[in-house]
Amino acid sequence: MHCPFCGAHDTKVTDSRLVAAGEQVRRRRECLACQERFTTFETAELVLPRLIKQDGTRQPFDEDKLRAGMQRALEKRPVSVERLEEAIALIKHRLRATGEREIRSRVVGELVMDELRKLDQVAYIRFASVYRQFQDLAEFRDEIERLAQDPGKQPV
Repeated sequence: MHCPFCGAHDTKVTDSRLVAAGEQVRRRRECLACQERFTTFETAELVLPRLIKQDGTRQPFDEDKLRAGMQRALEKRPVSVERLEEAIALIKHRLRATGEREIRSRVVGELVMDELRKLDQVAYIRFASVYRQFQDLAEFRDEIERLAQDPGKQPV
C-alpha cells in the first residue's frame, strides 16, 4: 500500500478489524517514511459471470434488470421488499458459486423462477408465462397443475 501523504511504498498495519457485518476489513496503517497514519478498507471483489443471451450475444450481469423483472412479477403481491432482496442475494450467490466467467441467461431465468415459486405462486406464474412465452390457456393450465402437484408448494 502506497502512503497517500508521501507516496512511499512501505507501510505497516497497526490495527485490523472486521466492519460492515464482516463484509469489510478496516486496517489502520502507518507510513514507515513519514510516520503519517491512515485507514484503508478491504472488500472482496466477487465478479458475477457475464450472460450469454439466447442469440449468442454476451453482456454483463445487470442486478437492476433482475430486480425490475422480479418486481414486475411481484407487483401488487404480498411480498416484502426484504424477502425480494433476500431472493436476489441468493440468486447472485448461486451465480458466483458456479465459478464460471460466463453463464447462459437461461440459467438465470430458471433461478428466478425457483425463487419466485418460493415467494409467491401468482408471481411465479406471471414470470413463467412471459419467460416461457406461453401461447394459450392450455400452457397456463399445465403450469398451474404442475405447481399444484409440487409437494413443497406455498399456499396461493
